[in-house]
Amino acid sequence: MPARHPVRWLMTDERQGECLWHALERLPRGAGVIFRHYRTASGVRRTLFARVRRVARRRGLVLVVAGDAFLRGAEGVHARRGRGLTTWPAHNRPEAVRAVRAGADVVLVSPVFATRSHPGAAVLGFWRAAAIARGLPVTVIALGGMDERRFRRVAGLGFNGYAAIDAWSQ
Repeated sequence: MPARHPVRWLMTDERQGECLWHALERLPRGAGVIFRHYRTASGVRRTLFARVRRVARRRGLVLVVAGDAFLRGAEGVHARRGRGLTTWPAHNRPEAVRAVRAGADVVLVSPVFATRSHPGAAVLGFWRAAAIARGLPVTVIALGGMDERRFRRVAGLGFNGYAAIDAWSQ
């Protein structure tokens, strides 16, 4: 695996509600959090981010922010170039290669399995996800319907870790 980056990730979103706090507490020390909350009004989003940042610091979590605004205290960005750790989504091999060329440190391949975040979306499955991940010179994370059990099934296929919402929130 390339440079040491988190291998367990929480993707935040509005549907978590108060379960977000439980999820943050369940993450192992050194895990990553990609703060999304795209549909939250900007003032409320900043306030929520500040609260998440306090928990992340206390728990030793790496906090990355998605969206256009770089929120103070983030250690990186998602799906764009910016300061610090850069995470990037990929749904096919060309997107994964573009992510690496754009400077991604971590590529999230998705959706490996069906997910409640995107009901009815086509899934990659084991082999297509593995073909995307294979040989990338960065940390590769499986996303989409993931949990520890499913990660054990894909770990040998080129994935260094996984990201989830529900697995951490339940």
